[in-house]
Amino acid sequence: MRDATDTRDLRFGPGAVSQTGAMFAGLFPGRAAVVVADEHTWAVAGAAVTAALTGAGVEVLAPVLLAGRPVVHADYDTVTRLRIALEPLDAVAVAVGSGTLNDVTKRASAELDRPYACVGTAASMDGYTAFGSAITKDAFKQTLAGPAPRGVVADLSVMAGAPARMSAYGYGDLIEKIPAGADWILADELGIEPIDEHVWTLVQGPLREALGPAARIRGGDEAALTGLVEGLLMSGLAMQVHKSSRPASGAGHHFSHLWEMEGLGADDDPPLSHGFKVGLGAVSIAALYERVLEEDLTTLDVDECVARWPSREAMADRVRADFTEPLLTPALAAVLKKYVTSDELRERLTRLRDRWPVIVERCRAQLLPAADLARLLDEVGAVSHPAQIGLSPGTFRATYRRAQMIRDRYTVLDLLTETGRLGPVVDRLFEPDGHWGREATTTGE
Repeated sequence: MRDATDTRDLRFGPGAVSQTGAMFAGLFPGRAAVVVADEHTWAVAGAAVTAALTGAGVEVLAPVLLAGRPVVHADYDTVTRLRIALEPLDAVAVAVGSGTLNDVTKRASAELDRPYACVGTAASMDGYTAFGSAITKDAFKQTLAGPAPRGVVADLSVMAGAPARMSAYGYGDLIEKIPAGADWILADELGIEPIDEHVWTLVQGPLREALGPAARIRGGDEAALTGLVEGLLMSGLAMQVHKSSRPASGAGHHFSHLWEMEGLGADDDPPLSHGFKVGLGAVSIAALYERVLEEDLTTLDVDECVARWPSREAMADRVRADFTEPLLTPALAAVLKKYVTSDELRERLTRLRDRWPVIVERCRAQLLPAADLARLLDEVGAVSHPAQIGLSPGTFRATYRRAQMIRDRYTVLDLLTETGRLGPVVDRLFEPDGHWGREATTTGE
């Protein structure tokens, strides 16, 4: 909280929703409040939040209840609807809900140049305390700018009463911080994006302990949920301090974002969650790292890699072969933004070759085996295998290549692309002794 740029008050613990009014009155003296919710979150906490606000002498306007089929979606149409509803009101929005409600309220408030507060109803994601909103706009999942909430309430009793699957969503979001940390180590070692040690500690410090009691989290154990919620809140604060999602998001998130943009599970009831997809992305990237770290890149032939490196136009052609509009234009922008010249590639790969023993040591200390991540996800009731979400082997396999193209953030997918090893390493994952080869056998595929 000391280093947070936007959030000034956070109430966390059993019964914390009763403190919403005192928090709001302290942050926004003399201002009216308007609760933003959907029918589900209003039923869970709307009345309690309203009572806490009025009990603290805060004027509370009629709530704005968002509707969606079957649920409210974090897309720009919803942001626009909410902005139009809030614009004539002289009030500060209080989002009551989880990921979607928080993200759309954050962005709508930002477009109106207003602060907001939020009351989380489930341990389902790390965005409560984060800067920026994950919004689908023009069919492309992207992070739109917007200050984090001025105040946050996380009531453990309310969150423990949420459906177990929602805690599993948050668990999937949190577990991806493990391979995401390895991705940041790569970027740090290669001089692309240095690690901020303070921000790193905010995320990685509580991470292992928070992930430990997976089965108890699934059972709604409040004590076990405390670590999960703390880990999610700290991840959001880290992103807020860093003004970037780098501390909490890596290639595993790229998997999820690609699937979301292509509508995977959007028509399910309930729709396939971000957290379930991210959890599977975490297993996918952890398995990839296991193969990558077996490589001896101290013998990397840098000249050969540079000779094979495609021109900008040839790289653009690769993107065109994998995407059509509306995803093509933003994918092209991402790939070309991180494109390096042959001279730049030579310098980077030379450093990679020289630093490889240190990279292997640091990444192995950071990572957990993919099988362990899958087991923890199974225990919490999340997704650990592509068959569970209807992904065919071919589509899933192609995700390793295509996910590299949708973000300009450097990850292990870029390392393998630049060394020309992405295809061969992924192929090994699907051999009989590879992670997905073994998994396919055990699941009967």
